Amino acid sequence: MTGAAAATRSIRDLALADLAGLKARHPEAFAGSPGRRALAIAIVAAMAGLALFAMIWFDFSPLRIWIGLHRLGDFAVMMFPPSAGGRFQAFLTALGETLAIAFLGTLAGAAIAFPFAFLAARNVVKSLPLRFAMRRIFDVIRSVDTLIWALMWVSVVGLGPFAGALAIACSDIGAFGKLFSEAIETTEHKAAEGVAASGGSRLHQVRFGLLPQVLPVMASQVLYFFESNTRSATIIGIVGAGGVGQYLTELIRVLDMDQVAFLIIMILITVALIDMVSTRLRMALIGTSMVRR
Repeated sequence: MTGAAAATRSIRDLALADLAGLKARHPEAFAGSPGRRALAIAIVAAMAGLALFAMIWFDFSPLRIWIGLHRLGDFAVMMFPPSAGGRFQAFLTALGETLAIAFLGTLAGAAIAFPFAFLAARNVVKSLPLRFAMRRIFDVIRSVDTLIWALMWVSVVGLGPFAGALAIACSDIGAFGKLFSEAIETTEHKAAEGVAASGGSRLHQVRFGLLPQVLPVMASQVLYFFESNTRSATIIGIVGAGGVGQYLTELIRVLDMDQVAFLIIMILITVALIDMVSTRLRMALIGTSMVRR
């Protein structure tokens, strides 16, 4: 038993031995609140009721899952051994296209959101209506899923990776705007005050007092989103937005599951490599503790 565990055990034993005294000295800490208990029970019962209602509404049936398991097993058997089917070069090109979609979309989203994030930060813009308007715009943009953006841009600019990059960028503008503005609001004021005391303008305060504090955090967020968008770019390819997702759709439709397995392995390896590199870069930018938080 460690020293800390022994100390905790000792405190617990002492508390149990003097339980009556503790109740007498601190009656408010031991007094139960019937209202709070009833509210907690009501919340749990409401959540259980909603879950049951949803299961009935969606015709949830364990029997159907059990009956369909053999089909899932058939898919798993058909995936082995994974094979490129002589299309390795085409798969590699499609994977590169997916990475390009994620990279361009993330970069464009961050670049567009960057200036507008300052307009939503409390310590930069004093106008409440302007901040409120910017935050609601970010909320509206990020409330639309990337897949919906992809469907819209495919209808506007046609099939292909261009629509995919636009979908990723639109989806990220709202998220980056919110995250960037929150990062700006957490900065220390002393640096900006020092610039102001030396005669700097408001723009100089932002440039030399605020930006150096938030740029590493913003860069870390962009790297994390690039990693996440690589997976999203795979999904939006299913609706015709380019990349490896188009191959996945076609191969699943014709049940070429060995090639599907090969593509999934390629995606897994790519995402793992990006995750490893992204984590190291973020650790270098903002420190180990912040990345692991």
